[in-house]
Amino acid sequence: MIHLSKLRVQQFCLISCFLAIFSCSNQPVKEAKAATVQEDTISQNSIVPVPVVDTVYHIDTQKTYIYLTFDDGPQHGTMNCVKICQQEGVKASFFMIGQHQHMKSDGKQIVATIRNNYPQTLLANHSYNHAMGKYKYFYQHPQMALADFLRTQDSLAPAPKIIRLPGNNAWVRNEEIKASRLVRPVSKLLDSAGYNVIGWDMEWNFDHKSARPVQSPEKLAAQLDTLVAHSYTHQPKHLVILTHDRMFHRSPDSLALVQFIQLVKRNPNYVFETVDHYPGLKK
Repeated sequence: MIHLSKLRVQQFCLISCFLAIFSCSNQPVKEAKAATVQEDTISQNSIVPVPVVDTVYHIDTQKTYIYLTFDDGPQHGTMNCVKICQQEGVKASFFMIGQHQHMKSDGKQIVATIRNNYPQTLLANHSYNHAMGKYKYFYQHPQMALADFLRTQDSLAPAPKIIRLPGNNAWVRNEEIKASRLVRPVSKLLDSAGYNVIGWDMEWNFDHKSARPVQSPEKLAAQLDTLVAHSYTHQPKHLVILTHDRMFHRSPDSLALVQFIQLVKRNPNYVFETVDHYPGLKK
């Protein structure tokens, strides 16, 4: 692990430079009004956390662990995802964007709900503004990118030092850096700062115009079974699923998430877990 020097001193100046270059707003994807049940109808008071006990943690080598992850919140759809996971009694991880908590009137409250509902929901770092969509520039300036992640850590206050890179599938764990040439420099800096980076094994794709899920719950569940059966995952018996909060804003799409979770739960060898329990992470 490389040790950093004077990093915090440079952080705020780097952030200011980055924000000056990209002054355009990072508006979330516009979505149509939900058909019957909307996220706004789900009040914070209506959510009753399922009693999930998280004492001394032991991996059961006979089980396969499923890590359901949601990116880009808080957005329209985030609280639908939280409520569904609570109703189904499964754990999930939310990789959130620091800037987005200021773009919804209840953004800070959503962040606090996810943070406070641990161990059922885990809050993790997904950058401050998702690189403003300028991924190449963002990663070509690794010190600036690192400062952006540190700003998010201060803004959202997630407990674990776990990050997902915007727009890139990379892994950083204890004595492991698996990253493309573009993101390898910032991955090394994150490693030096004691961070883990979590990628994904499979994605629930969405239409980028409508933000609606592409695969059916049945097709996605079958894909999961195939990857597990053939060990086509980053770590055997551990599978990370990437989804996005905004995919589940509409009622029919929320139902698809429920159906997928229920299909996975039919297999007694599958266990839903949060990514802080993924093996090999730095503590």
